[in-house]
Amino acid sequence: MRRLLSAIGALFLGLATPSALAAETLTIGITQYPSSFHPTLVSMLAQRYVEGLTLRPITVYDHDWKLVCMLCTELPTIENGGARRETYEKDGETKEGMAVTYSLHPDATWGDGTPVSSDDMLFTWEMGRDERSGAVSLEAFQRILSIDIIDEKTFTLHLDRVTYSYNAFSLALLPAHIERPIFEANPAEYRNRTAFDRDPFNPGLAFGPYRLAAAEPGSAMEFLPNPTWWGPKPAFDKIIVRAIENTAALEANLLSGAVDTIAGEIGLTLDQALAFEKRNGDKFDMVYKSGLIYEHIDLNLDNPILADQRVRKALIHALDRETISAQLFQGRQPVAHASVSPLDSVHNPETPTYPYDPAKAKALLDEAGWSVMKRGIRHNADGEPLTIEIMTTAGNRSRELVQQVLQSQWRQIGIDITVRNQPARVFFGETVSRRKFTGMAMFAWISSPESVPLTTLSSTQIPTEANGWSGQNYTGFNNAEMDALIDGIERELDFEKRKKLWARLQTLYAEELPVIPLYWRANAFPLPKWLKGVRPTGHQLTTTLWVEEWRVEGRN
Repeated sequence: MRRLLSAIGALFLGLATPSALAAETLTIGITQYPSSFHPTLVSMLAQRYVEGLTLRPITVYDHDWKLVCMLCTELPTIENGGARRETYEKDGETKEGMAVTYSLHPDATWGDGTPVSSDDMLFTWEMGRDERSGAVSLEAFQRILSIDIIDEKTFTLHLDRVTYSYNAFSLALLPAHIERPIFEANPAEYRNRTAFDRDPFNPGLAFGPYRLAAAEPGSAMEFLPNPTWWGPKPAFDKIIVRAIENTAALEANLLSGAVDTIAGEIGLTLDQALAFEKRNGDKFDMVYKSGLIYEHIDLNLDNPILADQRVRKALIHALDRETISAQLFQGRQPVAHASVSPLDSVHNPETPTYPYDPAKAKALLDEAGWSVMKRGIRHNADGEPLTIEIMTTAGNRSRELVQQVLQSQWRQIGIDITVRNQPARVFFGETVSRRKFTGMAMFAWISSPESVPLTTLSSTQIPTEANGWSGQNYTGFNNAEMDALIDGIERELDFEKRKKLWARLQTLYAEELPVIPLYWRANAFPLPKWLKGVRPTGHQLTTTLWVEEWRVEGRN
């Protein structure tokens, strides 16, 4: 098996295995292949990982969880005059918003020599706010009322509200000189015609340290240095990213030398990593990073069974999540009780919890009308069986193992669980994003510090065909109090007042249970001893955003 995997890897683009490559080549293994290379049309970790090689957001949260400039020259604040409150008229009312001015790095240039400019920001906004485009962050774009172009590198965003995160802009810019003609020709078809997917090797699509130079769809991508990159010269003359969806096969590729390292953000599961370290700890530096990675199960609330809150509470009471964490992950992945991590400054320790209580779970199902037992499965008075489908990413050994445990524990209280998994590119690119899962979808959200769950919990963010499948509220959760809390948190600049709103949001989330919280995931980074400078963040931003800091020391 290892020989076969190595041979397959060696055939990609006629390349030899890493042992035969020059020291300037780095080969990385990941478990997913991006469903699209476009920065704003998909919400997929694989896309974010490779995007970190080719693009840079305007601002980022760094390794210390502090907001800093990456593409801009200075973080605009109210204190330094880069941001200010302002009023505007809408529907006959005077409202308060903000004006925030950014200056882009003077040397930032697309790979074809075109400067990264204010016009790129203008086009990115024009595309993103158009519902026909299908941008994931539609709401974020629509909050920008207008943009004033000051000069080629400087612009002012006029926001429709005052928010505590007024100067955080983590979205990547699009090259207007390439993408605008495509978009304007047919906005409704833009997502199917973008150059990021139809002409992905165009150097004008990248301004980061690397550019995408070649790809074997579904299998591998090759990145070469971008000659217009303004920052420190990266250490590698070539980076190859191989997508190997089966995590056991991914581990075999690492041991055989078909890949040099595995991305911790999207690689080995923790149980694999712990076992791998015991066997191969002398060959690799294992780095473990816990953080804001929330493994959970989205519930499709349009399903009549799951629309009943009593059923949702029964589902969580039937799970022994503490034992799952202890036995499968040696306690390194603590049980999650809501969507805010205990590591986050706004975590509420008094959030209601659901201990393992099968008796309580059975009573709730009886109360909900699922009280007739036939061959170990509950039925309602009409004879319908209590059957729910669960889906996750095929080939992820840890998720599939957890899935089996969940299936077994739910079966013990009379719930019939059917499993239907899909490759990640299909699961995220089509099934989840368009709400095609009928029951449960198990995956992870990765967030930034104090990240308001607007796109995942607001009723305005439920993906539909009418809104171009924008938004990430895949459960279909629609709760007026949650909407008000999200809006209130965003508008409150005083941290202590905001923290009280956060506490209520977490309580409401736990009470309503639009999802089943599982655990806070820890990522494992198996790094060859010669690879230095890779620093996990613990939040949603990938290590590749600092790829120019990676270096080689003592590689044979």
